[in-house]
Amino acid sequence: MTRRTDVHPELIRPEAGLTLFSTWRVGTPERQREAVDAIAATWERGPWPVRGGLGYYVYAGHDGTTLLHHSQWRRAEDFEGYVKTQRQERVDEIDTAVPGIERVRLDRYRRYRSHERAVGDTRVPGLIVTVRIDFEEGASGRRREWVDLVLAALAADPEGHRGLVSAHFHLSDDGTHVLNYAEWESAEAYDEALALPGGEEWERVRTYPAVEGVTGQRYSYALGLVPD
Repeated sequence: MTRRTDVHPELIRPEAGLTLFSTWRVGTPERQREAVDAIAATWERGPWPVRGGLGYYVYAGHDGTTLLHHSQWRRAEDFEGYVKTQRQERVDEIDTAVPGIERVRLDRYRRYRSHERAVGDTRVPGLIVTVRIDFEEGASGRRREWVDLVLAALAADPEGHRGLVSAHFHLSDDGTHVLNYAEWESAEAYDEALALPGGEEWERVRTYPAVEGVTGQRYSYALGLVPD
């Protein structure tokens, strides 16, 4: 069975061998809400994926037009089994309820490293930010070094990023980019961190060779689904 949860996902689960992030374009804030309701109704009516599904989460984009989907699986084979047996029926049901959804992309990841929340930190994130860092062709091997630089910069500037709850860096399976899933206390805390000048550590991050582009998006937690 499937049940809803208000608890944010645990990004550092060691059993999660595959992480998926995908984007839907739905058009308006009203259709965002309708799509979230349709996803919840569809999943709650059906059985949880028999093997390997750990959690499925949906976030509403602050642009008012998109939804971010995030799921964790034990193995890639478990997700493939879900695709073969259950996925299309659920897609069809959601599309019947909310016609015209554009499914923009689906990417597969492995989590590399995290800036974990501090022991005893019970803050509930008020803002989710995803940042995609694209690398030049042939530079997939440099992604880990870039992530290491970011984590070193965060460690050197804890006060400047006091509104950051956690940050989780994922390497795409296709070798093209890094995706940072960051939990922030609030939008105001994130804006304050962006306004800081930064130091030498952040300058090394900003000027790192082989980075081709950086794209960020802001989201609010909208739905969590887990096995019952």
